[in-house]
Amino acid sequence: MLRNYFKSAWRNLTKNKAFSLINILGLTIGITVCMMIFLFIMNEFSMDNFHKNSDHIYRVMRDFKHDGKSSSVAYLSGPYAPALLNDYKGEIKKAVRAIQNDNLVTVGERAFHEKKVLDVDTGFFDLFTFPLIYGNSSDVLKNPASVVLTETTAKKYFGSARDAMGKVITLDKKLPLKVTGIARDVPSNSHLTFDMIVPLDNYKDEQIMNRWLSNGLYTYIELDAHTTQAQLEKQFPAFMEKYMGSDMRKYGFDFSLSLTPLKDIYFENSAFDGVRHGDKTVVYIFLSIAVLILLIACINFMNLSTIRAVDRSKEVGLRKVLGALRKSLIWQFIGESVLLVTISCAIAVALLALVMPWYNQLLGYTLAVSWTSWPIWLFLAGAIVVVGLLAGSYPAFVLSGFSPVQALKGKLKMGKGGATLRQVLVVVQFSISVFLIVGTIVITRQMNYVKNKQLGYNKEQTLIVPIDNQDIFKNMNSFKTDLQNQSGIQSVSLMSGAPGGFFDMYTFDVEGHSEKINANTEFADFEFVNTLGLKIIAGRDLSSQFPTDSTDAVLINKTAAAKFGWTPDQAIGKWIQNTTRDSARRYVVGVVADFNFQSLKENINALVISPATDRRVIVVKLRPGEIQSGLSIVKKEYAEAAPGYPLEYKFLDNQFDEMYKKDIRQQTILSVFAILAIIVACLGLFGLASFSATKRFKEIGVRKVLGSSVQGIVLLLTQDLLKPVIIATCIAMPVGYWAMNKWLQSFAYKTSVNGWVFVSAALITFLIALLTVSLKAVQAARANPVKCLRTE
Repeated sequence: MLRNYFKSAWRNLTKNKAFSLINILGLTIGITVCMMIFLFIMNEFSMDNFHKNSDHIYRVMRDFKHDGKSSSVAYLSGPYAPALLNDYKGEIKKAVRAIQNDNLVTVGERAFHEKKVLDVDTGFFDLFTFPLIYGNSSDVLKNPASVVLTETTAKKYFGSARDAMGKVITLDKKLPLKVTGIARDVPSNSHLTFDMIVPLDNYKDEQIMNRWLSNGLYTYIELDAHTTQAQLEKQFPAFMEKYMGSDMRKYGFDFSLSLTPLKDIYFENSAFDGVRHGDKTVVYIFLSIAVLILLIACINFMNLSTIRAVDRSKEVGLRKVLGALRKSLIWQFIGESVLLVTISCAIAVALLALVMPWYNQLLGYTLAVSWTSWPIWLFLAGAIVVVGLLAGSYPAFVLSGFSPVQALKGKLKMGKGGATLRQVLVVVQFSISVFLIVGTIVITRQMNYVKNKQLGYNKEQTLIVPIDNQDIFKNMNSFKTDLQNQSGIQSVSLMSGAPGGFFDMYTFDVEGHSEKINANTEFADFEFVNTLGLKIIAGRDLSSQFPTDSTDAVLINKTAAAKFGWTPDQAIGKWIQNTTRDSARRYVVGVVADFNFQSLKENINALVISPATDRRVIVVKLRPGEIQSGLSIVKKEYAEAAPGYPLEYKFLDNQFDEMYKKDIRQQTILSVFAILAIIVACLGLFGLASFSATKRFKEIGVRKVLGSSVQGIVLLLTQDLLKPVIIATCIAMPVGYWAMNKWLQSFAYKTSVNGWVFVSAALITFLIALLTVSLKAVQAARANPVKCLRTE
């Protein structure tokens, strides 16, 4: 019996090639998209679950209050980890510190600038399960003069992982390290990434390792199986009072500690954090898109199957007369749908294999879950069963319920209920398509708005050179002077952070205020305002002509003046004091106009610009029209200031791509999926148009004989099919307006959702639908009426 069912199903597929092709193509696209998103979701929710004791591992967070809001940072100083181990013996089993670094690595005559160096405690590989190909996890970092390379890094340096063992590399031209272990490459479902592991003991004398007020280290702990997160967190206030109480009162800090489970770090919205993070909202958006596109494909199948019901009515009638039970007929038709879904799944797997390289490139990383792994096959099996049953059940019940007498007499007609259901399903399809198009247009507009918005500073022809090695750090002043003496260089400034980068947050004593006030801080030299093209709206700029400016003066932005309770003019001459950095008061000598020094997702915050020394980047303004010659000058001077280190720079106006990388990626992916959704929906509409033209074949012939024009017949065939598209547009518009307004709330500065966005989405959808239907309608209208009527 099963064999006969299979034969019958295969014959029906091959007999109606056009309908079968539309169904298979639609389901293939839907299933492929679902598998792509399924892989992404699996990767996102598998973050850090490969570690052996992941349920007991936590990252220690430092909590603080800023402008009445609670925030957390992942950075602590060196003393925290040993103090936690000492004070909570029996509750904390292990504690490991880690700090992200980048170093110059010398291998013989070759030099490499490695940006993914992790300096860690010796117990790193005991706490975390990063498998070692060579070396013993318990002692691989025991010697401070050791180093662990990833497999890819080892091959880059020495040709193979085995050959790398025992070899010596030099860090920053002064620290020789022997390769004692080779780790497997870090999977993409790890929040920590590294190419090289260096013992933290090499930096035991640094300030960050010994001063409680410093920060920059991640601290991870493993709790005893009988200790809970809540139990330990209750004891942290006493711990902070013991070690930080006097400093917090002295400087006006309000710090506390909390724990974040290892598996929650990836989705944690932690400020000032250099590890990988994800966004659950994006995951849920992608999941919704996958379901919607698959739903469109299933609707196609249901629509095209039910409209073919009349063609198969005699088959059903004959089977019933010969004794077939309705139950058997239902399973036969469901079997046909399962066969069609199976064929679609097979094609989808092949298509997925082709698009995976592009998909990994689009995501920005290689998915840790292989598309050939068992969860994918389980997903495919589930898709075959669920989609086959859901998409095939309604047509199966409709077809199997025909009266055999009416069917065999050829008097069977589909009622109004069936036509109404088909129109409802088309409305659902195009509602989804219009919604995705609206989303694509709004996100594209917002990204263009962000990219083109005037930020309050001049970002053109401006280079950012990081101070990321000891040589350039020692020679940065001479490097700056040499550049300023070149005709192709307009200005140079040493600063703690360029716009779009990191800006410190400090607490200030402010004249006229008893309470301490928080503000972002920029530590920069006297060329800061000139290099960025900022506008002084009150007072003057910092200047070397005033010898006391280095120790006694600051600039503030307009927002800071307002936060301190002053107008720009009132601010001049007022004093403020950084409670951590300054030993004496500084006086405001100038106020700059507000500029967006952070992401446009945030409002402009108060900013204090101090000439105190803390340099992390060098910003070089090139003269207009001399970019290439200016770049050559910078490269030449850098080679002299930091020999052996490659110059790595970026243009200030390219910070956009870095700051909004995730949003741009969402825009691209949503655009692709919106195109796929409209393609699948139009496939179904083309199928309905084909059915309508076939069923009205003789009517069209009669109309042409009676004088109807081609245009009139095309209008007749298209108007009924385009009504659901118009209704779908009306439904999708308010939903799209609500959803995109909600998405835009994540931006402090945003474009407006104008009416033309919805008009554009409606026109795009309507024109595509009209073109789809018209292709078949014109073909039917141009047919020879003799062929239509010769059987009468």
